[in-house]
Formats: sequence, structure tokens, C-alpha cells
Amino acid sequence: MNNNDRINLIHRISELEGLTDRERSALLGLLRADKAYGLVWEDKPEAVEERMQEELPVLKEVKERALISDSPDAPNHILIEGDNLEALTTLAYTHAGRIDVIYIDPPYNTGNKDFVYNDSFVDREDTYRHSKWLSFMNRRLRIAKQLLSDKGVIFISIDDNEAANLRNLCDDHELFSENNFLGEIVWETATDNNPTQISTVHEFVLCYAKNRNNLEKWSVTSDKAAIIKAKYEEIVNNGITDLKEIRKKLKAWIKENKKSNEYDLSGVSHYDYVDEKGVFYPGNSANTKPGGYTFDIIHPATGKVCNKPTNGYRWPERTFWEAAKRGDVLWGEDEKSIPKIKKRIETATELLKSCYYEDGRAATAALTDILGEKKFNNPKPLRLISKLINFSSSKTSTILDFFAGSGTTLHATMQLNAEDGGHRQCILVTNNENGICENVTYERNKRVIQGYTNPKGEQVTGLTGNTLRYYKTDFVSRTRSVQNMRRLVNLSTDMLCIKEDLYAEQPTFCGERTYKNIFRYFDNGRKQMLVIYREETIDRLVELIYGMDVTDRIKIYVFSPSEDPWEDSFCDVNDKVELCALPAAIYNAYRRVLPKKKDTVATPEEDAATTHEAENPVNGMLNFTDEGDEA
Repeated sequence: MNNNDRINLIHRISELEGLTDRERSALLGLLRADKAYGLVWEDKPEAVEERMQEELPVLKEVKERALISDSPDAPNHILIEGDNLEALTTLAYTHAGRIDVIYIDPPYNTGNKDFVYNDSFVDREDTYRHSKWLSFMNRRLRIAKQLLSDKGVIFISIDDNEAANLRNLCDDHELFSENNFLGEIVWETATDNNPTQISTVHEFVLCYAKNRNNLEKWSVTSDKAAIIKAKYEEIVNNGITDLKEIRKKLKAWIKENKKSNEYDLSGVSHYDYVDEKGVFYPGNSANTKPGGYTFDIIHPATGKVCNKPTNGYRWPERTFWEAAKRGDVLWGEDEKSIPKIKKRIETATELLKSCYYEDGRAATAALTDILGEKKFNNPKPLRLISKLINFSSSKTSTILDFFAGSGTTLHATMQLNAEDGGHRQCILVTNNENGICENVTYERNKRVIQGYTNPKGEQVTGLTGNTLRYYKTDFVSRTRSVQNMRRLVNLSTDMLCIKEDLYAEQPTFCGERTYKNIFRYFDNGRKQMLVIYREETIDRLVELIYGMDVTDRIKIYVFSPSEDPWEDSFCDVNDKVELCALPAAIYNAYRRVLPKKKDTVATPEEDAATTHEAENPVNGMLNFTDEGDEA
């Protein structure tokens, strides 16, 4: 059976009626087990997945925990408290295809009670230990892939306990596939002081792309080069003007610090040449392959033709003379030396490497400094996460971490924005087991934003140009009664704000008051959004929109029992609006990720207890004083 036939058969079994969930799972398991190559495990159901067979998750903002920046252009970061499978389902509606970078640090399944499955710790004696972990990861990674943009990448931290299984899982063509494997980063942690045979001092970060063919080369301005440049400027500022003396001191400092605990200058330590313009190194002029450029270069001192590399120069004649015009050619004493183009330290770049040293104990100490006490063990190093994001993101990327832990990913995102002027947004998801979300994830980033005093009594300036919003998961029955549909739309407004990145709610729309359960209006000066909960208001709102001057279309989310967003009613203002029917859009997004269970539709008797219908507009105005609270 080829892959297409297998996929078609899986779809047919998924939609086949008359089977119980257990029977359907067994058939699909047998079909998937019939692989020529791949990872097979016994799927273990999760309580959270079974809950979502009956209820749909939504997000509800905890407004009193919002940290709102004074800057209107501050990026809006999101912290979601709740099970990450539920939260990922909501993000499948708000952020499908919009996440550029995912970093996660899932439980490593060490057997030392670090992994909870269905409210129970999984220990080494559990026969299904690995199957439970694979089932757990598989559900979440499949949704994560749908969230990634076309140029999106995912980094997954792991150790030896599940590294091989994770690699096989992700290599599956139904997930990321081995063709999209970008590499494995090994980073050195603190020493294991109690080894049985081998002291384990490393962990891994696996990296996959959604489609590696869409990626450009990753390189960033070298941090190490910036350190050397700063040292050069320090030497010059101390009054030393002789170029030979400057180079002597710079070269000695680089040699002394090349592999110190404070600096790692490997790869850029050759930037120790100095001229009037600053620091450089002599770029290699020789072409390593036959057929290089063979033009003549006249030495400025002797007037004779300079010696040429055996295979010619690496750069064309025009490039050389442009560099000479800038003063960026290193000439030898006479024509016997081969001239070289100076590579300025300002242009130095670095690549993401497969091996880094990071002291895990230092990361724990740094977090303790922020929180004032030790509340979390073994957070990921800020510098490592910053490096991953810096290489793989743009200044406007959206980053997601759905195993947020101590919140290092948001901290790294905000710090990186401060360094390069970026506007990256970050979404964190974590449960609140042992108060981790409230007391660690949120508290850490609250202090990072607002500033804090460390244990030494030093004031650390806050990264105030950031807004952080706090959400919890809520639920609506999956049964499609009109009452449940209306409740889903009413509770989806916070999700719509996240989806549109639009939070500036206005009390009026064209002079009409807004009402919480009737219609609400959002406008931040750049975009506008109307959320219409009661269809009786449509005619009056159309009248108001008709008289508006609109630069960009108003995004209108409107309750509809079908997938029709009342297009006929909006026909007179069609050029001013962009319509979306709710809750159909949410149902359609969730259907792609929810457990396979056919949604039930309420009978007329079950649907009798629906919400009270509003009165018709009075005298052409919206008069809902008695129908719902003002927004």
C-alpha cells in the first residue's frame, strides 16, 4: 500500500459510522503499525483529550494581571494558564500558520517523577512509560506543526531518556519528516556528581523546519566580534594612539581570554589587526579552486605587478578596486606579497553551532536573583534560548513556548527586542501545578518588565516596552445548541483580540453605545474590529458603517447559526467590511485538531432553553439598556 492509499484509508476509517471510539482507534493503530519503517507505540488516551470530546476550550483574560506598557507600540505577549493541549487547540484558531519559532522544554521522562500523565506520575516501573510519553508528545506536536508558518521552525529540548524516540517521532513523514531535520544541538550542562558509569554533562536541542526549502541561511552579527570591538575601543579611550601598540595590546588580550570562563572568542580571535579605521583581519585572497580571477594588481609602492595566487583571486577586479578605494586593502611591503582585502569586524557574522557550553547552575542562580528566592530547579539558560531565537527569527516574528516552565523564552524574547529594536511577540503556555504559572512564570516576567532589586541590593532596570496579558482556559459544551453556540461566541472575544492583536476596546461606535452581550467595538487607530453577538443589531450597524470613511476594511465577527455571515445584510457596505461567521470559523479550526468525535446537534426540545432574544431597535437607535451590560 502506498502512502496516498494509506492516508485515504485513514480518513475513511475516521469518518466511518457505527464504530466505537475504541474500535476506531484499534483499526487506525493496526493500519499505522503496518509501516516499512517508523516508530510504533501503543496509544494511551489522556483525560484532557477525552474532556475535549465533550467540551470546547476558549481563553478568558485575567485582566487584573495584565501588565500594560505606556508605549502604544509595545508588543503584546501572552501567558496562558492551563493544560497545553487545550491551549494549543485555541491557538489552532488564533494562530494557525502564524508561529515562526517554537521552543519547548517538555518533560524528559526520566522516571524520577518529572512526567505526569492523567494526574499520576510516571515512574521507571511503568510498563507503558515510553508509550505514554510518545502519545503525549505526538498529540501536541501535530498541533504545533499546524501553527508553524511556512518558514517556521521548532526547537525541542530533550536528554538521553527520550532523545532517540523523539527523533524517530519527528522524522515520521506524517509529522515533520527527516527531510526537514535541521540539526541537533548539544549543550553542556553542570556535571553529574553521582554517575553509575558515565557522568552525563549534556542535553540536546532537536531542530526541525516545517519546510526547510523555505528557509534562508541563518547567520547573525557576531556577539564575539562585538566583544573584541568593545575591547579595542577601551584601549583607544585609554589614550593609546600608536597602531602597533594598540594591536599588541588587543592581540594579547584576545590570547588571554580566548577560552576564559567569561569569553568564548573562538572563531573571531583572528580579528586582531588594527588600522586607522578600526579592527579587521586580512581576508584570504587565494582561490582554492582553479579558474579564479587573474587580473594584474600594481603595487602602490614599487609600481610592479603583485604576485598572484596559484588559482587566482577569490574576488573579481571591481570588488578589489572598490575595497582599495575604501582603504580596505592590506598591501605587503612590496609586490612579492599578495594583497588582501580587509574584513572589518563590523561585518563579522556567526552561524548557529551544534555544540555550546552553558552552565545550568548559573541559570538557576540567575532566576533566583530575579525571584528573590529559589522557586524553580534547572531553568534553561537565558543565553541559549536567546541564541536560538536570534538565529531563527526576524524582528517581527511570533514565538511560542507551550512548556513554558519558568518563562525563559519570554524573557529571552524581550531582551532580544531591547538589543536590536525588534517587535517580536511571545506566547507562553503552562499549567499552574504547584503555583508555577502564577508564582514563577508570571512573577519572573513581571519583574523583568517592571524592574527589580537583586540580592546584592542592585536595581535592575525593567524592560518596560512590553505588554503582558494573562489568560486562563474556559470551556463550552460541544453540543451545538443555539444556547451553546451563543455562549461560545460570547466567550470567544478574548480569543478574537489575540487573533487580531487588537485590544483597544471603545465604549461607542459612531455615537452608539456598545454593550457586552450585544456588540463590542475595538479600534487602536490602525485597525478596527466589530464583534456582533445579536443579529438584530445588524441593520442599524450597517447604517452607521454606510456613513463612515474607511481606509482599511473593518473586521466584523458576527454570530450566525450557519456559515453565512449575513452577507446579504452587509451588501451595501461590502467594500468597507471583512465578514466572518461565528462560531462556524471556530468549529472549523477546532475540527482539524480535536479528538475525532462527531459533534452532536441539539434537538428542538434540548434547545428550548436558549438565551433571551433582544427587543427590536427602538426609533432607529440601539436601546439595549435592559438587555445586557454596557461594554
